[in-house]
Amino acid sequence: MYVGALELDVLFGDVQSLKQKRSLVRPLVAEVRRKFEVSVAEAGHLDLHRRALIGVAVVAADGEHVRDVLDGCERLVAQRPELELLSARRRLVGPED
Repeated sequence: MYVGALELDVLFGDVQSLKQKRSLVRPLVAEVRRKFEVSVAEAGHLDLHRRALIGVAVVAADGEHVRDVLDGCERLVAQRPELELLSARRRLVGPED
């Protein structure tokens, strides 16, 4: 069994309130969840208007599949025009760890 985790630190453009930020984060989280069948949530920077930390987790029998899914999630978020991907950090835990 392999477990992968991805942290995406994103910066939104002209966002003036937490309500406006959440109106951007909610559809993004839903799209990643629906498209890749992963666990995903806003996991940090909850009190900042223009920043969000999006956490993604996936479990699979094959490490390569975990990497492919996390790559796809990162690409999907990076392609969104309303945000800038500041950083992406990933961890992979396998049977040998």
